[in-house]
Formats: sequence, C-alpha cells, structure tokens
Amino acid sequence: MAKLRILLADDHETVREGLKAILNAQADMEVIAEAADGSAAVAEARKLRPDVVVMDVSMPHVNGLEATEAMKASCPEVRVLTLTRHADDGYLQQLLVAGASGYVLKQSRAAEILHAIRAVAAGGTYIDPTIADRLVANLGGRAQRSAAGTGKTGLTAREEEVLRLVAWGYSNKEIALRLDLSVKTIESHKANGTQKLGLHNRIDIVRFALLHGWLRDV
Repeated sequence: MAKLRILLADDHETVREGLKAILNAQADMEVIAEAADGSAAVAEARKLRPDVVVMDVSMPHVNGLEATEAMKASCPEVRVLTLTRHADDGYLQQLLVAGASGYVLKQSRAAEILHAIRAVAAGGTYIDPTIADRLVANLGGRAQRSAAGTGKTGLTAREEEVLRLVAWGYSNKEIALRLDLSVKTIESHKANGTQKLGLHNRIDIVRFALLHGWLRDV
C-alpha cells in the first residue's frame, strides 16, 4: 500500500517533531519534509508535490493563508490541511476561499488529526467539529434554511453532484475529469446550482454542504 506523503509546516520544532512521530507511526503515512515558515513550505511543496501539507496558520515571513494561496496556484493537486489553535471561523473562511481542504485545531486529539489528514487526502473537506456547528449556524438565507428543513434543494442530480465535489475541494478541471464532462459544462452546472440556492462562493457552498451532511465522507 502506498503511503500518504506528508509535508509538515510549523515554526515550532517541538510541534513538528511530535506530529512527525505520530504520523510516521501510521502504516499509511510518511513525513517526507518539514518547513519552519510559509515560504519554505511553498518551496518544498513545489519541489516534492506531497499528497497533503499539514500547515500551521501563524508562521513568520509568509503565513499559512498566504502559503496556501501560493501552493494552490502552482500545485493545485496538493491538499492543504491547516492546523491551528484559532477556533475563530473567520480564519476558516479565509483559508477555504484560498483553497485549503481542511481546518483542524491543534488541541484536538491525535486520532482527530489523523482522521482529518486521511479525509483531505481522499479528496474530502474536513472541518473541526468545534467550528463546524458554528459555521452552519451562521448560514444565512431563507432559501437555504427552507431547503435544509425539507430536504429538498431544487437541484438536478448533476448540479448536486457538482456542488458536492466543489465542497469537497475539487477544482472545476478535476470535477470535469472525474465526471468525464467538459470544464464549461461543469461551470454551467455549478452556476445553475449556486443560483438556485442563493450561494455566492465556496464558503457558502461548504456551509450548505455541512448543513446537508455532504462532507461526512467522499
């Protein structure tokens, strides 16, 4: 079985060493590199193309948000799981818009962090349960609330499929390849679906997906 290739990015050496020991003890994981700041993390990601980057948000020089944006621009296939002490969903929204696939708190149990890594590596979106409930609670719009309450979204099967994949973190190109459709067709389904639901961006789609339980498994 091929192991998940993981890059650790955190400016605290003690944190990196602890995480490295936990991850390397897993039969399906291997830490292939470490970085102490966002700039080094981006350089290592471009060079090694890891499966998952476990990245601290607060780092010197280039922070986790800026590093995520740079990584997703140059190597979009790399999945980014942000690891932070901040339970503020404001950080989460910025990171999801930047392209992060997950957000887990440092104070979470090791088992939770391992689950989050496996989830984003499989193409999923993982949001720490501590934050997920608050994110759902902040979901606005009568249409979304009504649809959630009735279980009816008004979406076609294909529109729902596309929006699920967007919520899971796939790009339009990746969705097109997965569904054997053109990118233009994917963009059309995405636009139609978001218009029906009154959603405007990826964070809205993720909120809606959380509300409907779309993010439990890929």
